[in-house]
Amino acid sequence: MREPGASVKGAWTRWIWAIGFAEGTVVHAWYLLQGGLHAYRGEPVVVQLWFQLLLLLDPLVVVLALRRTTSAAWLGAVVMLGDVTANWWVCWDDLLRHPAAYARPYGLSAITVFGIFVLATAVPLHGAFARTSRPGAPVGREPVRS
Repeated sequence: MREPGASVKGAWTRWIWAIGFAEGTVVHAWYLLQGGLHAYRGEPVVVQLWFQLLLLLDPLVVVLALRRTTSAAWLGAVVMLGDVTANWWVCWDDLLRHPAAYARPYGLSAITVFGIFVLATAVPLHGAFARTSRPGAPVGREPVRS
């Protein structure tokens, strides 16, 4: 038996994911429009490539989440784990020198909060998407076909 309101929580979570990943898409597109392929110059090459790859991965998560595809949960978790890690990596030295500069509701703190939210909700969202893809089917089992 499902918890009352579980579908409502899944819907809210799905929309928060879609908005968050869409915002990430816009930010990465803005940086690339401003600086071209060298928008992240000065960062390690792997971080530069990751941030540019996010221009493809972020909207893919949005589409998959809006379509309630179970792979959205896993892809979103991987994307945010990579995004949070890369951002902390590039900000670490400056964060140690000027920690108060990072106490603001945008940038690294917002990415971190959203990343924690995505990681905390990935498994429940996967379950909600699995239930909606097979209405009436028991969770974790394939429906019997005759």
